Amino acid sequence: MSDTTNLDRSSAGTADAPVTTAKVGVLKVTAENVLERYKELLRSLDYTKYLPRENDTALKINISWAKFYPACSTTPWQLDGVIQCLLEDGYSKELIHACHNNTVVVSAKAGERKNKHIRVVRKHGIRNIHLYEGEPWDLYEPKGEFLVLDKVFPEGVRIPRRFHGENIIHLPTMKTHVFTTMTGAMKNAFGGLLDRKRHWTHSVIHETLVDLLMIQKEVHGGLFAVMDGSVVGDGPGPRCMVVKPGGYILASNDMVAIDAVSARMMGFNPMDLKFIRLAHEKGLGVGEMKDIEIVGDPIEGVNFHCTKADTFASRGQHALYHGIFKPIERLLTHTPLVVLTYIASWAYHDWYWYPAIGSKRVAEYMNTEWGRLFRRY
Repeated sequence: MSDTTNLDRSSAGTADAPVTTAKVGVLKVTAENVLERYKELLRSLDYTKYLPRENDTALKINISWAKFYPACSTTPWQLDGVIQCLLEDGYSKELIHACHNNTVVVSAKAGERKNKHIRVVRKHGIRNIHLYEGEPWDLYEPKGEFLVLDKVFPEGVRIPRRFHGENIIHLPTMKTHVFTTMTGAMKNAFGGLLDRKRHWTHSVIHETLVDLLMIQKEVHGGLFAVMDGSVVGDGPGPRCMVVKPGGYILASNDMVAIDAVSARMMGFNPMDLKFIRLAHEKGLGVGEMKDIEIVGDPIEGVNFHCTKADTFASRGQHALYHGIFKPIERLLTHTPLVVLTYIASWAYHDWYWYPAIGSKRVAEYMNTEWGRLFRRY
């Protein structure tokens, strides 16, 4: 299902007429009106056209850190606003569930507590599903052609069985990423569709995100994304970020288009980002800003001046996947020695950076309107 419209160039009247168009909703928000604005945002895009009510609907929560850190993970009001909208618009509570993946370095159970997702889930009485707790995963045979996944996983790609026919609503935040410059709706599928060996794809992460979007379009009954930009994460994301004022929320049924608009608002040229360009070229969505219609508040002049940056830890990762340590990548990622990379990540992020730097930034955030709203959950 897509609101992307194919146009025939010969009948469009001009040689440079757009081949495709997409819609992305954008609204300014405050902590006082954000819940109602989320409902307005979804309804402005007639979202029910893309998410059949008779299907199960998965709310794919983003947890980039087991700790709470602003802009890092799905916000409680983002989850709350989307659930309220679904229930008010006739979606059955019994067919809605929160959806979590897990990783070896980030505990989804700890993350849903620290980020207060579990409180919202319990408030509305919906199911809470962790994909690694008794959920079957099956080999998937794609209808289209993979760019890289068949090479990374020659034994086959496994995806959760429950995803077949399900609606999925991705709930990313507006932030940067050390591997992909920025991360959004496309990257949010990374954890849910690939198992714990997904770190094998880091050296080809852009192509992987395109392959995952192709799978989603093949398996899901409906596909939608709702992005929170109440604050913006800048620099070495998705964890060690500088937190900037934001005040925007976005939504679309086109994963490429919403990421492109978010990238532009953050100060990047969307088509310079490889995963957006590849997905656009493969016809999986719209990455060219000239072919995207903004519904709601205009974004002209919006520029959060974000930049891609690295930490000591991410520089080591780049060296492993693309630099001087490339010859031993398989040794460190495909054998029990991979535990050394996990320990290095915990040591840097959880044991050094958060206590020394991150906790101070969290304290500053808690004195803002968004921090006060977070406390109320």
